[in-house]
Amino acid sequence: MFDMNEMMGKMKNAQAKLKETQANLKNISLSTESGAGMVKVSINGDRKIIALSIDESLLTKDDKEMVEDLVIAAINKANEEIEVRIKEEMQKNTSDMLPNIPGLDLSKLF
Repeated sequence: MFDMNEMMGKMKNAQAKLKETQANLKNISLSTESGAGMVKVSINGDRKIIALSIDESLLTKDDKEMVEDLVIAAINKANEEIEVRIKEEMQKNTSDMLPNIPGLDLSKLF
């Protein structure tokens, strides 16, 4: 027989677990680079850039456009890779909450 109280308890637990997982995403970080390591970017799970490093050899007036392109490339790569990490974390931390339904992706909720 269906127990509404039990179902509500499970939903509350699932909601709490989702909030905890979302809060923990800020602790995830990764670093990427472009230009053979001449530009490095670190990003966290809140999708915030937390570090940027540009090799001094690029800091000339003539290389301004190239530096801008390398920074953009490094940031774009970091954003792509952090999205994958966020999705992996969400799947890992929410996989036991709902039955395995193909195509159901809770990571898009955040």
